[in-house]
This record gives sequence, C-alpha cells and structure tokens, in this order.
Amino acid sequence: MRKNLYPTLLVVFGLAVAAILFFKKQAPAGLPEPKDRIGRLALGGEWVNTKASMQGLLAKLRADPNDQKSRLLLAEAYMQEGRITGNHPYYDAAAMQLLQEVLKTNPDNFEALCCQASLSLTQHHFSQGLALAEQAQQINPNSGYVYGLLTDANVELGRYPTAIKMADKMNQVRPDLTAYARVSYLREIHGDVPGAIQAMDMAVKAGYAGLEQTEWSRVALGHLYEVSGQLDKAEGYYQQALVMRPNYAYALAGLARVAAARHDYPTAIKDLNLARATVKDYAFTDELVDVYRLNNQPEEANKMARESVEMLADAAKQANNDEQLGHYTDRELAYAYLKTGELDKALEHAKIEYARRPDNIDVNETLAWVYYKRGDYKEAAKYMTVARRTNSQNPVLLCRAGLILTKTGQVAEGQALITKALNTAPYLNPEVEAEGRKMLATR
Repeated sequence: MRKNLYPTLLVVFGLAVAAILFFKKQAPAGLPEPKDRIGRLALGGEWVNTKASMQGLLAKLRADPNDQKSRLLLAEAYMQEGRITGNHPYYDAAAMQLLQEVLKTNPDNFEALCCQASLSLTQHHFSQGLALAEQAQQINPNSGYVYGLLTDANVELGRYPTAIKMADKMNQVRPDLTAYARVSYLREIHGDVPGAIQAMDMAVKAGYAGLEQTEWSRVALGHLYEVSGQLDKAEGYYQQALVMRPNYAYALAGLARVAAARHDYPTAIKDLNLARATVKDYAFTDELVDVYRLNNQPEEANKMARESVEMLADAAKQANNDEQLGHYTDRELAYAYLKTGELDKALEHAKIEYARRPDNIDVNETLAWVYYKRGDYKEAAKYMTVARRTNSQNPVLLCRAGLILTKTGQVAEGQALITKALNTAPYLNPEVEAEGRKMLATR
C-alpha cells in the first residue's frame, strides 16, 4: 500500500505502500478534463459535487485563460482526484500541466511550487521534491504545508533527524490531521508504537468523518493496531472507516487482512477483489498472491504475481522515460520479482532503488531481504544493520533481521527476534512467518 497518503504526505508503511493505478492515458494537450469515476467510486453525492466543482473551474478558465487562481485550484482538485481514484498517471500529468502554466506566469508562486513538490513526492522523485519544497520554503518559511513536504522528502531520503525537526516545525505552525499523521509515522519507525497510535488517533479526531483523508487516517490507525497484534481493535477501525466512507478500498483491504489472519481466506479474497474493483492498486494484487497461496490456489496466486510485475514494470518504464512524471517502483518491483522467483531481477531493481536512496531504512530492508533469498547472508546482514538503525519494532522487519542473524551465526539474538515477531503479529507476512517458524524448529 503504499503509496500517496495525504495530499502532501508520503510515508511508507511496511505494506504499503501507497496506491498506484496504472492507466496508460496521459493528460490531453489542451485543458485537461476530469475522467468520470467508475464503479463504486461513482456512487453517492461526492462525485456529483466534485465533478461540478471541476467543471466550474474549467468554465472559468475557458472564459479567462489568464485566471491563474482557478488554474491552481483545478490542479489541486486533480491531485486529490488522483489520490481518491488511484488514476495518478492521468491526474498527476494533468495537474503538472496546469502547475507549469501557473509557474510560467509566476515562477515564485508558493502554492504552485508546493503542489509541484507534492507531485514529485507522489511519483517517488524524492530529491526533486525536496529541492522544490526548499525553494518554496525560501518564499514562505511560515507555512505548515511546506514543512510537511520537507518532512516527507527527508523521511524518504533517510534523513530522519532532519525529518523530525521538520515535523516538529509543522506541528508548531499548523497542528492538524496531516501534522499528527507525520508524527505518528516517525514515532512508529523509531520503535514507539504506543506513541504512534496516540498521534494517529489525534489525526483521526482532527479530521471530518467521511472525508478521504480522515478515513485514510482511520485505516492507518487500524493498521498500527494490526502490526502490534491487536486484531480486534484493527478490525473495529476498518469497519468504522467503511461505515464513514462506504466502499473505501483501503478499509476493505484492512478487513481482508484481518480475515486472512483468522484463516478465513475466502472472505479475504472477496474483500481484496472488491478493493481491486474500486481502485486498481498494486498492493491489493500483491496481497492476493499470498492469500491465494494460503488458500491452495497456486494458479491464481501465480497469475496475480505476474500481474503485479506487469503493473509495476509498466510504471517503472514510464518513469525512466520522463524525469518529471512517472512513478519509480523499483523497490516494489524487487519484492514482486521475489514472488515470481526471479531473483536476479529482484536484485537489479533493489540496487536501482538503493542508488537513489541509500539511507532509507525500507530500501535497506528490501536489499537485505533480496540478498537473504539469494543465500548471500553476509551482504544481507550489512544492509539489515542500516535498516534497523531507527529501532523500528515492525514484526516483519524483526523476523527478517532474526533470520539473517541466525544465518550469520548470531543464533541467540536472531531467535529472540524471530520469537518476538511471531508472538506479536505472525500474520503480517505469510512467507516470513513460515521461514521464521521453520528456523525455530530446526534449532
């Protein structure tokens, strides 16, 4: 899951990622029009109001092509629509086109620079996003919005002390849902899960029930309970999110994980397919690989694994062809290739991502796990040391670290980590759980 958490928030959960919908259409050359929502996303009054607002802004621009305020508002609306629908390739390109037209007229437009930085972060162009956010900060150093962008960029580049400073500054300037959510993630990766839960609870309470950002926060809160082994509480928050925002794909995926943890694989498959029918997100397809395997459906699992690779490879190709737009997906591709057994390709893409972000803990965990699967335990240990430097207590990370430590001769420490992970939340990653139990059984 991963992928675009709030309009300016790009924090990465172990699952997640954030959301990627790989439509191949790009924005048209003229004024980009909104795409009709399909399926469940078109139900209810939200889409009627959203579409009317977008069409109103388009009408203003047709009447006055120099109306840069309306152009900026339309770009922001398209960014949000991309987040809701998952159609980032179309809406991100449309928003970027509009923002560039604003910046041609006024290169120092603060809002446009911030939106452009946010788009870069959404596309995983983190260095570019950081540079744009720093440029915007010079124009307006008193904006909470820009400090959120600086937090995100520094997190993704592995500059965690700076990210903490930026998040603290954001909370001083504008304590709101997005500020609390960033604090939550930083606490989580530094091993303070109770503190992360507290901050995400504050984020939920700071939002308006039913809005996408609020329900994303509620799902994130549920996930924190999920990784800390409190499935009943996690399920409760996923159900609440689904009540507040019917058909919400990420709440459905959360309920699917709870069902899978309880070995109710048919329900998990049903919920994940419902989520996929709403938002074609790589994360849902990836999770289906595991659930189909657990349900003894290898053909379906292999089909989903290949589909995951195709989705991610298409996005990576687009990113390589466009420096400004195109979603870098090499970290996700590394894991996807592991599930298809293509270890050389997994290593290739893990290294590509590492070259971009050598200090990021998630990237180091990915490279460590690829080396472990290849049997190169010494190299795996080197990168796992970096991955654990913030003291994250994520059970999947701990189990992987324990497996690597055990293979490199540090048996007591390794088995302690495996045991801790399996006692907390063994259901988070079926493959890692299986390897952990096997390792414990042979010692």
